[in-house]
Amino acid sequence: MAKLKPAEIKSALARLPTWKRTGPVISRTFAFKDFVAAMKFVNAAAKLAEAAWHHPDIDIRWNKVTLALTTHSEGGLTKKDFQLARKFDALAKG
Repeated sequence: MAKLKPAEIKSALARLPTWKRTGPVISRTFAFKDFVAAMKFVNAAAKLAEAAWHHPDIDIRWNKVTLALTTHSEGGLTKKDFQLARKFDALAKG
């Protein structure tokens, strides 16, 4: 999967306003009512990531979970990152 061009990244991010770009990575912090709810989300996100064979970096802080995506094999962002970000957003909505 080819690395996206800057204009493509800008367009894709416009459709994911809660995600932020830092260099070759997009990330979002999700907030939950408590640790148990955060862990339930992490486990469900792990299943989505495994099915997509594309794994985010995950940072867990009590009721907050930060997911960070990039395509290491391509050296930056690809469609795969944005597709998975949308799935994580849908998962968080329930």
